[in-house]
Amino acid sequence: MLKDINPKLPMRNKAVTKDYYLNQLGFQEFGNADFDGYLMIQKDNIQIHFFEFKELDPKENYGQVYIRTDNIEKLYRSLLENGTSIHPNGNLQTKPWGQKEFSLLDPDTNLLTFGQEV
Repeated sequence: MLKDINPKLPMRNKAVTKDYYLNQLGFQEFGNADFDGYLMIQKDNIQIHFFEFKELDPKENYGQVYIRTDNIEKLYRSLLENGTSIHPNGNLQTKPWGQKEFSLLDPDTNLLTFGQEV
């Protein structure tokens, strides 16, 4: 029955979030309506939605998304080539649970972890 999932993460500034995901991570804006305080982006087969939360303290944000990929090496290289900052503790590595992973933080410290089965 379940078909898909579209996580919703907080953002303080729509323009900053949009710029980061489109220009740093290669996402595209989803849909053609510009909703006040809401942003929908997509890349390949995933969507992430954002809701405005201007009072968000990035030091207290625990938003997280785990995104599976089928070519983690290529994705990692492309982000590095684009100048995207990787989380200091999130460099590409194989984890004991059988996933090759890396992580990054968006402008609001939402944690994005990308993983591929080894």
